[in-house]
Amino acid sequence: MSTTTPYKIETDVKFNPLELIDVAKLQREVREQWVNKTLCEVNDSVVRLGVLKGEFHWHKHEREDEFFYVVEGRFEIDLEGRTVELKPQQGFTVPKGVMHRTRAPERTVVLMIESRGIVPTGD
Repeated sequence: MSTTTPYKIETDVKFNPLELIDVAKLQREVREQWVNKTLCEVNDSVVRLGVLKGEFHWHKHEREDEFFYVVEGRFEIDLEGRTVELKPQQGFTVPKGVMHRTRAPERTVVLMIESRGIVPTGD
């Protein structure tokens, strides 16, 4: 999927079951500022790899929750009224219907788990 935003968001699934996923290799290959790659499907969800620097726009998902897990770097999630900062090996779930914006003040690697049908840029 190509968007008109400054983000590169790839919704096609890259790996099938029983295939090794080398996250370290994938993150090293990223040259763009904000890349979101769909790694695999798990039941009705997808696991995505984000290699990010900068900020995403404010958005929400009316029907889906999002889970973020920081592998490397620093990740901030702005919510209405507060900001949550995640460091490596920390995770956070943004529930459906909650307006949020994600930011990475430095190059950051994040794993995301969300439903297969989610629109990554928001509803």
